[in-house]
Amino acid sequence: MKKFKSIISLVLLTILIGCSGDDTSLDSVTNAPAPTNLSALFTITQDNSGLVTIAPRGEGLVKYDVYFGDATVEPAEVNVGGTVDHTYAEGQYNVKIVATAINGLTSEVELPLTVAFRAPENLDVTITPVVGDSFSIGVTASADYETFFAVTFGEDPQQEPVQFMQGDPAVTHTYANTGTYTVTVTAYSGGVATTTYTENVVISNPILLPLTFENAALNYSFSDFGNVTTSKVNNPDVSGINLSSKVGRTVKNNGAETWGGTTMVLDNPIDFSTLNKFRIKVWSPQVGAVVKLKIENLTDAGINHEVDQVTTVANAWQYLTYDFSGVNTSQSYSKVILFFDFGNPGNGASYYFDDIYLTNGDEPKTLPLTFESSTINYGFGDFGGAFATKVTNPNPSGINTTANVARVVKNAGAEVWAGTAITLTEPIDFSVYHKIKIKVWSPQAGIPVLLKLENSTNTNINIELPVTTTVANGWEELTYDFTGINTNNAYQNVVLFFDFGTNGTGATYYFDDVKLSN
Repeated sequence: MKKFKSIISLVLLTILIGCSGDDTSLDSVTNAPAPTNLSALFTITQDNSGLVTIAPRGEGLVKYDVYFGDATVEPAEVNVGGTVDHTYAEGQYNVKIVATAINGLTSEVELPLTVAFRAPENLDVTITPVVGDSFSIGVTASADYETFFAVTFGEDPQQEPVQFMQGDPAVTHTYANTGTYTVTVTAYSGGVATTTYTENVVISNPILLPLTFENAALNYSFSDFGNVTTSKVNNPDVSGINLSSKVGRTVKNNGAETWGGTTMVLDNPIDFSTLNKFRIKVWSPQVGAVVKLKIENLTDAGINHEVDQVTTVANAWQYLTYDFSGVNTSQSYSKVILFFDFGNPGNGASYYFDDIYLTNGDEPKTLPLTFESSTINYGFGDFGGAFATKVTNPNPSGINTTANVARVVKNAGAEVWAGTAITLTEPIDFSVYHKIKIKVWSPQAGIPVLLKLENSTNTNINIELPVTTTVANGWEELTYDFTGINTNNAYQNVVLFFDFGTNGTGATYYFDDVKLSN
C-alpha cells in the first residue's frame, strides 16, 4: 500500500511540475470523482477444475482489489486491464470489487458468481456377460469430465453402489436368480453434476445340454403324453455314479400307453458338429426295460431320429449311451423325448434319469477317479516339465491297496507350477458333496499339493486349494474343502501340482481315488 501511495505522489508531483502555472489541473486531480461503472467478467474453465478468471472493469480508477467471497481473506490487487485467477469449490459466491481512483477515492460492487461443475458428457457404458457364467456380468464405463463412476445392479434395492474409475477392470456382479434387472451407472463430476445411464439386462440360464436338473432358477418343463407323469425330484438314491441332488422322475401310471413318454424342449438346437452320441444316467426298477431316446425338430415332428437302449441294472444308477451318428445333421433338433419301458403298458413303476449330455462315446471319466478301468483313456494333460501316467501301485499298503494308481514325475528343472490335468466327461456335481479327497504318496512330508478345478472351455473360471503332505514314503488322504463354491460354474478340469512353488528335482509322486466327500 505504501508503494502505491508513493506512485500517486510521484504522479501528483509530475503534474505540479508540468503545470505549475495552472491551479485548475491540481484541482482536477484532487477533485476527481470516485470510480464508476464497475463490473467484472467471470470466465470459468470447462474442465471441472473450479478455475475462474476474474477480469474487473470500470472507469476513473488506477487499480482494483478483488475479494473472492470464499474463505480467502486477503484480496488480490489487479491493475487496470488485468485479470486474476482463482480456484473455487462448486457453489455460489459474492465477489466484491473495490476500485480506487487516482486521488484515493474508492467504489465497490458485489457481483454474484456461481461455480457449477460441468456434468460428465459422452458417457459410454459397456455391459458384457462373463464367459462361461450365465449369471454374471461385467461393467466398464468412460466419459468426459468425470471424476468417478458408481454402479448398481438392480437386484437389491439396499445395495450400496459400487464405485470404480475409468480404465479399471470390469466390475463384476453375479445374480442369484434369472430375471430382468436394471443396471444403473452414474458418472460423477467434481461436484453435484452427474450423468446417468440405465440398461435392462436379462439373466437367463436357458435349457440346454447337458440337462442336470440342479439349477433352481430354471424351469425344467416336461410335456408328458400317453398317461405318464414327469417332474424334477430329489435324488432317491444318492450313490454310485450319481451323487446329484436333483433328478428327473417319470411315473408310468397304471394303464399308461405303451408309447407314453415325456418331452423336454431345448432353447437352442442340439449341436452335433463335434459329438454325436448321448449319454444318460438312468435308474430303473427292472432289468431289460427299453429306454427310447428320440429327438425332434421344434416345429415339424416328422423330422426326428430315435435310438433304443436296454437297462442292465435294477434299482441302481447306470449309464446308457445312444449312438446318433446316423442323424441328418442338415436338420435342427430342439426336442429331447424319453420313453421308459417302451412297448409295455404302464404299471405304476417309477423311472429316474439325470445328466443328459453329448459325448464321443468313450467310457466316461467321472469322480471317483480310481484308475482301475482298462477301457478309460485318462488323457493326462501335462505341463511345465511334469509327466503323468497310469501305473501299477508301487506300494499297495495302508489306506491304498488298489492295483493301479497315477504317477507324476516332476522332472529336474521343471517349472515351479508344473503339473498334470484330467478333463472329466461331465462337470463335477457339488450339489450334495462339497469336499474332494485324494490319496497321495510323496517321498517327503511338508510339500504343498495344489488342487485346481477349471472350466473346460474357459480356464479363467477356476478355483484352487493347497494342502500340505504330512507323511513321507507312505499313502495318506488329503482333503480339499470347497464349501461355498459357485455351483453355477462348471468345473471339468482336475489339475494337480505336486510340490507347488518349487522347481522340479526329478522326484516321483503318486495319487489315487479322487472322490467327492463330506
